[in-house]
Amino acid sequence: MSATSAQLPKALLREEILALHAYHVPNSTGYIKLDAMENPYLLPQALRAEIAEVVASAAINRYPDPSASSLKKKIRDVTNLPQGIDVLLGNGSDEIIQLLAMAVSKSGATLMSVEPSFVMYKMIATFTGMRYVGVPLTADYALDMPQILMTIQREQPALIFLAYPNNPTGNSFAAHEVIQIIEAAQGLVVVDEAYYAFADDSFIPRLADYPNLLVMRTFSKLGMAGLRLGFLAGSTAWLNELEKLRLPYNVGVLPQVVAEKLLDHHEVLLQQAEKIKQDRTKLFQQLSMVLGVQVYPSAANFLLFRVANATDVFNGLKQRGVLIKNLNSGHPMLRDCLRVTIGTAAENEQFMTALKEIL
Repeated sequence: MSATSAQLPKALLREEILALHAYHVPNSTGYIKLDAMENPYLLPQALRAEIAEVVASAAINRYPDPSASSLKKKIRDVTNLPQGIDVLLGNGSDEIIQLLAMAVSKSGATLMSVEPSFVMYKMIATFTGMRYVGVPLTADYALDMPQILMTIQREQPALIFLAYPNNPTGNSFAAHEVIQIIEAAQGLVVVDEAYYAFADDSFIPRLADYPNLLVMRTFSKLGMAGLRLGFLAGSTAWLNELEKLRLPYNVGVLPQVVAEKLLDHHEVLLQQAEKIKQDRTKLFQQLSMVLGVQVYPSAANFLLFRVANATDVFNGLKQRGVLIKNLNSGHPMLRDCLRVTIGTAAENEQFMTALKEIL
């Protein structure tokens, strides 16, 4: 007798896939949206008009430039990549994480990261059949170097991801400790700089120094979340091999032409990032003054804070029209933690008003 439609997936899919939960994105309609680390600002009207022009004339009846050579040149220019360093483009950084894991997932290969960190590292390890090892951070979310170095020696990971600054904690790890990890690893180390625009340091200038180092970035946090554009920077020796796994036409015509136009006006986005950094400082100070709130320093565009009965506080904020991220059940080290994206000054004020009402 043939399997029913309900039985067939369970019969055919890998057990570890069946055990996964899909990445959940809540409906944000009608809320002040401070849950997804997006840039809250619209573009200036004149720039929007320029974008409308390039979109109107884009050849959407044709496949996109498969190498996106013009966009790559713009990225090299605004990023000041070292000589001999190239870029590979992805549909956001998620696609690049998956591509990297696919490339090194030999039988028994291990993907390593720290915890808590970006959940997609562990999920994509599962997708690609890699063994995942997460090394807990210290109580104040710093790197536990003795444990990390011991784990590298024991596990010999093929791939290590380090978010810099880290999500969801917001802090940047000590650069000299990240260098220690790169030097200790026999495998590939990827420094994930998704929040580079809000941080004070980057590993891009160090790319030429370490043959096992790659740097990954996304433009999503800078103001292009809707375009889904990320890139990987590294030596041509790495990228020539990784290009073999990139699906053709993975970055569409419209993301290419709009991103190019935005990078022509990169300074506009950086000015918005600077405003977000200033508001981050202000919101950090405001949260620090609220009794019962422990807020953690951040080099990203969000703040992690701990409060008693976090889920009740999260629900109370939702009832008042403010959506943030509830991390309370995400990881033992995030018990009673919530994460708020830095919004506009008005949005931040509404968040603070709602939070004080609840507390």
